Amino acid sequence: MKNVASWLLLFFMGMFWMFRIAVTLSSQFGGDFGGFIVFDNTLEIALLFFTLVCFILIVKRVILGAVLYLVANCLYFGGYIVQNLFPALGSEGGIDMMVLQNSVVGALGIVLALCIVIDIAVQRINTKHFSDNKTDWYFNNEKYDRKMDERADKNQYRTL
Repeated sequence: MKNVASWLLLFFMGMFWMFRIAVTLSSQFGGDFGGFIVFDNTLEIALLFFTLVCFILIVKRVILGAVLYLVANCLYFGGYIVQNLFPALGSEGGIDMMVLQNSVVGALGIVLALCIVIDIAVQRINTKHFSDNKTDWYFNNEKYDRKMDERADKNQYRTL
């Protein structure tokens, strides 16, 4: 993780995770966290633990962790958006602010996960095809390779 964007995405992921913990805890204790709701208590707690595992994989820059995080967020938050926001858009009564607010948070979770997947994929492409013109003249040139002397010891000594 060499660039600032990767660190910022990881920081925002942690902030979003802590926000969801606060919403879940307030829901469990019967309080209200500014109108934000938990869509399904059991699934939310499982998602929070799953996000912690994905967070560790994302820190290690494993693309599988980022893809799993994206899929989990799409299934959880996308389901809420499809069930509640789209029918409210079609109704004549207008959109409830709580539904809109929770849909925006869900969309933010999906967009954050998508940005993390894109960041890891772009970093993998850049490191795979990395080239530095300042040093390629030396390291990619066979003229400067070390030649083995015929008098050199060719034994592979191994110690226990």
